[in-house]
Amino acid sequence: MDLNFTPEEDEFRIKVRRFLEENIPKSGLGDGREGREDKAWLARAKEWQRKLYEAGYVAMAWPKEFGGQALEPVRQSIVNDEVVRAKAPYLIGGSGLGMLGPTLISWGTEEQKKRYLPKILTAEEIWCQGYSEPGSGSDLASLRTRAEIVGDEFVVNGQKVWTSGAQYSDMMFCLVRTDPEAPKHRGISYILIDMHSPGLTVRPLVQMTGDRGFNEVFFDNVRVPRKNLVGKLNEGWIVANATLFHERNMLGSASGSEQRFNRLRALAKSIQRNGHPLSEDPVFRQRLADLQIRVEAMRLHAMRQLTDQIRGRQPGIEAMINKLVGTELNHDLATAAMEAMGDDSMLARDEPSVVDKGYWPYEWMFSLGLVIGGGTSHIQKNIIAERGLKMPKSR
Repeated sequence: MDLNFTPEEDEFRIKVRRFLEENIPKSGLGDGREGREDKAWLARAKEWQRKLYEAGYVAMAWPKEFGGQALEPVRQSIVNDEVVRAKAPYLIGGSGLGMLGPTLISWGTEEQKKRYLPKILTAEEIWCQGYSEPGSGSDLASLRTRAEIVGDEFVVNGQKVWTSGAQYSDMMFCLVRTDPEAPKHRGISYILIDMHSPGLTVRPLVQMTGDRGFNEVFFDNVRVPRKNLVGKLNEGWIVANATLFHERNMLGSASGSEQRFNRLRALAKSIQRNGHPLSEDPVFRQRLADLQIRVEAMRLHAMRQLTDQIRGRQPGIEAMINKLVGTELNHDLATAAMEAMGDDSMLARDEPSVVDKGYWPYEWMFSLGLVIGGGTSHIQKNIIAERGLKMPKSR
């Protein structure tokens, strides 16, 4: 594992830092609620991603012919580090950038890459993920949404649930059952669905955060062109796992944990206990040290993944480790903040006297959901044990 940057990479880092200092939007995008639907907020979020892309800082490793720059992944890693350092807003097109885009580059047709990748980069089209269904969460392969082939189209009927961002998305990458007689991991296909299609209904769900960022999505004879199939018919499970690999890395991002830890440390400095900042309390300092060690371990784990990527090594179970350790770490960071705030942690986000803009109560609830979403911790432990440690399957 190489922990050093070249002089050119250090120079690039300074350039990125200056850009962020001069261009981070002042509109409060970083504190926007997950369920925001208003067009003005959406337009600002898209504008921020487009500005970052035009500066050359989005999906830098993607092929040039599809809007990328074909650069070494270390450049994108530097950008990600600086985005965390600057507390810049997350990108509205994260699902397209982090999950579908890399999947299409590996599995899509040339026509699909030309059609979809450039609009993912510019946030012209926002994507959501159509995986989970009622009764098919952790056991994803048991999904029942059907797609029958009629002429040159799939006709889709069924329901998806917990679909983040569906309320403002333009497209969905979706798993459907195309052969109901096949074993459950077969007979599944991976298709791309226009969210504005006739027969498609989005119904927001109220989460424990009070937001409406999750959704139910209903399909009533929704027609999808056959050219929107990714990979082979009935072999979508292989493509789905490629997307899951990228999703798990995204959910357990070391940069995200580092950003939360920095915010927790600032909070501890702002709270007074016995006449001194809480950050000077020996018991809480010990807790901060423990959390910082875990954050640093995740950062080094991310650098090991980056080294493997640069050297062309095949990924193993690292993404599952990211998902398992990263999401639980994020919830522990939020728990420490809640306990540090004491009774103030009970204030609603809109209360005038709320601490740190009400970020931590929201984050505590939201991060708990991510321990479950994208495959629960229990599922990740099973995969790590069986595929990574080669332990026998339970009976």
